[in-house]
Amino acid sequence: MTPTLLFACDLSAENRAAFARAVRLANASGMRLDAVHVLDPYLPHQVLHDLEEAVIADMQSMLTDVREDYALPEPQVLLQTVTGAPYAEIIRAAHDRAADLIVLGAHRKRGQPDLVLGTTLVRVMRSAPCPVLTVIRPANQDWQEILVPIDFSLASRNTLREVLRRFPDARLTLLHAWDIPGERELGSDSDYARWRDHEVERLRRQLERETDQLMTEFDSVPEVELVLEQGDTLEVLLTHLRRQPPDLLALSSRGQLGRPSPITEALLAEPHCDIMLCRAW
Repeated sequence: MTPTLLFACDLSAENRAAFARAVRLANASGMRLDAVHVLDPYLPHQVLHDLEEAVIADMQSMLTDVREDYALPEPQVLLQTVTGAPYAEIIRAAHDRAADLIVLGAHRKRGQPDLVLGTTLVRVMRSAPCPVLTVIRPANQDWQEILVPIDFSLASRNTLREVLRRFPDARLTLLHAWDIPGERELGSDSDYARWRDHEVERLRRQLERETDQLMTEFDSVPEVELVLEQGDTLEVLLTHLRRQPPDLLALSSRGQLGRPSPITEALLAEPHCDIMLCRAW
């Protein structure tokens, strides 16, 4: 069966970059592109019938436009409408088609973290059977620089595995934020400083071993840089994003009680780049 890339199309202006990225990814990977638009099921039957035809025509027009704008060949594509709650139908479509990836445009509530949790993006992210990609940047080229925050968790290992599998030609930066106990109280003590430096070096060697072990699973691996920075995880990540914004940020969707993690919430509220959210397992 041909692998499927599922694109949730809402026909908005903000959705164009995501549509172009979906086309680029489908072409690069040989996946079939299924573009789905979700209609309101409570519209009158005749209105729905007429609207379906108009929506399919608009989707085809948008596909033609983004292919011309970005000089992209047309992939194997299916344009379709379904009715229901957008997040539920996107998840259903992903399961029914055994989708390898879901692509959506970024939410429109930037800078409002308290509103992010109710968006279609976050609801899809909670229950998607595959990675979810949210796109804000024009798809002018393949992603060259990918940032992966990493720790020793199963979730971060799975995210790194997904990136290595999908983007073997990109350059990866693995970012780990560290916080050694006693830094605030003993940071100026020379004996403590030697112990701390030893611990950080031990941490680096352990992360390098973990990364090397993962890479043995793949025939082709990208260029990788491991960066260790001291501080709170979110602050370290935001500082890095402002200083050296990547093309793509790959995160685990891991959270508690069905919610994304606080770090993920903050990054979705004010995205600095395209974001791929991967399942924790």
